[in-house]
Amino acid sequence: MTTYDVIVIGGGAAGLSGALALVRFRRSVLVIDDGTPRNAPAEGVHNFLTRDGTPPGEISAIGRQEVIGYGGEFASGTVTTARKDEDGFTVELADGTAYRGRRLLVTTGLTDVLPDVPGLAERWGKDVVHCPYCHGWEVQDQAIGVLATSPMAIHQVQLFRQLSDDVTLFLHTAPEPTEEQWEELAARGISVVQGKVEQIEVTDDRITGVRLESGKVVPRQALAIQTTMRARAGFLADLGLEATQVESNGVDVGTAVKADPMGATDVPGVFAAGNVTNPTAQVMPSAAAGLMAAGGLNFDLITEETRRAVAARSS
Repeated sequence: MTTYDVIVIGGGAAGLSGALALVRFRRSVLVIDDGTPRNAPAEGVHNFLTRDGTPPGEISAIGRQEVIGYGGEFASGTVTTARKDEDGFTVELADGTAYRGRRLLVTTGLTDVLPDVPGLAERWGKDVVHCPYCHGWEVQDQAIGVLATSPMAIHQVQLFRQLSDDVTLFLHTAPEPTEEQWEELAARGISVVQGKVEQIEVTDDRITGVRLESGKVVPRQALAIQTTMRARAGFLADLGLEATQVESNGVDVGTAVKADPMGATDVPGVFAAGNVTNPTAQVMPSAAAGLMAAGGLNFDLITEETRRAVAARSS
């Protein structure tokens, strides 16, 4: 079995960026990707300088060709387990295929868990959005609803208010705002609807309203939600590496794999970058994190190679 210097698990922005840096450093690199990127439903990637609005698939295709141009290799499949062996790691795919690498760079990203409301999943990435920086421009001046499932919705609704004069907060399962928050919402002209949301109304492939359990329908053209972001890291369990809970202002936002600024995890030889370590990172910072992790990983390999060279010279 061929042993690669590095196996990159995940072919998104972080993985491709890390792979590119490594192959340019004359490292043998295999990128394993299952073809299910988080941003697949989005029409375009935004806030990525020189590439704003480019379809996610196009950016990935360009990145893959750049990595291949320097000798990088790709394999399709889902990694189900990773194990430490004598001189590195063995990763196994769902179909039983196995690969060996001296180091691992984990860039598998995350999975968005949507609120359990009928109609949301079908419109996800279209007129159901989560990030005002990623998709706010595309829904500007529309009748926007914000579905609250936690206190974080107060922050989210104020951001979307910058983009439209017609913004409604649906309290749904979130706690009541504080007195100060009620005052702030009123001052900014943000409507608040109490009561649980039953489903999203869709007509002609567009959101037309939000139906409450009471039967009332509030007309809306777009809906912002908060997702729970879970790191795609279950395959690391055999290495003793697990995703941990991430909180923001006391609110559970999901899970992530702990890594230092250079991507090193608690398991020697395993590095991680992108959304698997930072749930809130957009494409550009994820790509930057992949580059940083590649630098840390490459120097880790050089340190090992130097130690072996010294030992060989002394023998």
